[in-house]
Amino acid sequence: MSDAARPVALVAREHADERRVAATPDSVGALQRLGLEVRVQRGAGAAAGYADDAYAAAGAVLVDGADDLGPDPSAALVLRVGPPTPDEAAALPRGATLVGLLAPHRNADAVRALAAAGVTALAMELVPRISRAQAMDALSSQANLAGYRSVLVAAARVDKYFPLLMSAAGTLRPAEVVVLGAGVAGLQAIATARRLGAVVHVSDVREAAREEVASLGGRFIDLPQAVDQADAGGYAKEQGEELLVRQREVLTERLARAHVAITTAQIPLRPAPLLITRPMVEAMPHGAVVVDLASADGGNCELTEPDREVVHAGVTVIPGQGLVQSMAGEASTLYARNVAALVGLLVADGAVRVDDGDEVVAGALLTRDGEVVSPRARGALGLPEVAS
Repeated sequence: MSDAARPVALVAREHADERRVAATPDSVGALQRLGLEVRVQRGAGAAAGYADDAYAAAGAVLVDGADDLGPDPSAALVLRVGPPTPDEAAALPRGATLVGLLAPHRNADAVRALAAAGVTALAMELVPRISRAQAMDALSSQANLAGYRSVLVAAARVDKYFPLLMSAAGTLRPAEVVVLGAGVAGLQAIATARRLGAVVHVSDVREAAREEVASLGGRFIDLPQAVDQADAGGYAKEQGEELLVRQREVLTERLARAHVAITTAQIPLRPAPLLITRPMVEAMPHGAVVVDLASADGGNCELTEPDREVVHAGVTVIPGQGLVQSMAGEASTLYARNVAALVGLLVADGAVRVDDGDEVVAGALLTRDGEVVSPRARGALGLPEVAS
């Protein structure tokens, strides 16, 4: 197929607060093998450590403008990490297909602009968690890194030696770490904290998480009614306030002895559940650290501020949404592979074809034909259900 006949995949330059990139020089080859011409905005990978020359050497075409989608914009793919602004969404060509972590519940205006512009948008966070979609699961790939990094940040900031220390000067007991939520991020946090020598206690409302926690050396915290609190996709269900209150009472006792708390509880397209209240923070030892990986969605800790650290009663509360950015190169490598795997379902016979008969594609679809089509996103945006 000649380059002129190839549909274009444009790798967009992200906003200044997003260091990751949607394609790496390594993933350019995978996209080209799908029959795509890959164009990369100049500087798109710079913050992640990928120079323009590396993209050019991989066969990508370097471009300046976001609208350089080639002669057939209806067949164009735009690959991003973060969501576009409403103005950027409105400027996309009608018929273009956008792929990215679009966070529709936090970017309602951009989602409406995508729909109004006639853009077909696929949100990586809406990819269903089924076996054949594991290679496309960007939430998991990024959460894994966040869980790892959260422990390293906490270990560097807490006023406590992590492992057991026995010396001529005496013995130091190991740090006590509490991990709230045993999903992908939580399990990686458990594993990392254990490798550093900490004693790790873990809370999760899904009873099925108990065995995974034990396999990593964590100690499961028994909570009231922590049975079958998982939905069909394996995520924790949103719980009633009465149950949360009883669980907080148990957690307060554990946190009163904890030097570090890592919170990871998130519900897709919903505000994060409140797990650690102000009194619970005040019960923690002086010098303790809370790292809140749910800070972008409001946080699991009452004191979390999304853009700054808070010190309260001698406890430092650190927002965690930027932790993956601190590993932008590795995070981009994983995310780019997730994107390339999903794009593989969108290209057939030399054209971009968004087949909603495919359950993965249908699950990831956010906007199409001028409408917000995802039931989950419509619910998050307060839109009525689409008549069947």
